[in-house]
Parts: sequence; C-alpha cells; structure tokens
Amino acid sequence: MFARMFGKPKQEANAVTTLDKLNETLEMLEKKEKVLNKKASAEVEKAKEFTRAKNKRAAIQCLKRKRLYEQQIEQLGNFQLRIHDQMIMLEGAKATTETVDALRTGAKAMKDMQKAVNIDDVDKTMDEINEQTENMKQIQEALATPIGAAADFDEVWALYDIFI
Repeated sequence: MFARMFGKPKQEANAVTTLDKLNETLEMLEKKEKVLNKKASAEVEKAKEFTRAKNKRAAIQCLKRKRLYEQQIEQLGNFQLRIHDQMIMLEGAKATTETVDALRTGAKAMKDMQKAVNIDDVDKTMDEINEQTENMKQIQEALATPIGAAADFDEVWALYDIFI
C-alpha cells in the first residue's frame, strides 16, 4: 500500500548505500591486513631473538604463528578481491540501469510527442505551407511585372531581340 502511495524506493539509493558499505568493509579489511602484517613482522623479530638466544623451540613457534598470520593475510586479500569484484559489477549494473532508464525516458517522450502530432495534422500543415508559398510566388511575380513606360520599353527590347 505504501509503495503505491509514495512510490518505490530509488534503485540508485540502494546502489549507493551498497557501494558505501562495500567501501567501509574494504577499509576495515585493509586495516586488519596492516595489523596482521605488523604481527607477522613482530613474530619474525621474536624468532630472530630466540635464535640468538639458542632457543630453537620458541623460534619455531614464532615462525608458526607468523605463517598463521600470513594465511590470514592471504584470506583477507581474497576477501578484498571479492569485494572489488562486487563493486565493479555493482557499478556496471548501476550504469546499465541508468542507461536503460534514460532510453526508457526518451522513448516515452518520443511517444508523447507522436501523440501530440498525427499524420493528418502534418499533411494539413504541409498543404497550408505549400498554398502560402504559392500565394507568395504569385505576389512576387505581380510585383516584378513592369508597368507603364517600363512595360513598353520591355516590349521594344523583346521585338529588337526577335529581329536581330
């Protein structure tokens, strides 16, 4: 009922909020990746210290934790790749939707214009234009016809041309 009264929510607003949410998630994943990189680097430093202290077992444990952090970093990278892919697809879908909406609006406008003008009106208008054009030619010819002495002069020249 509300959809009929107020219309459907805009598709574009949904796309924009979804893109914003994807961007926020992407930023959060990038921050987590930085933290995990720092932790992995810290584990390497600890492993070096344990190796210098001849504590091989503790150094191996640090390297195992580093490997776990690296696996999490790789997983986050895959998540980021999926989010980028989703963003690209969503932006493409948004562009497609906007294009179709623009074409739909153009088709509707053209249809409305065609309703306003029918072929009988066009034929009638063209007949009127042709009639007015013909009237104007007749008026111009009448104005261009010489009168008085100029008319006699033209007849003399016409006879002169015949005899020559």
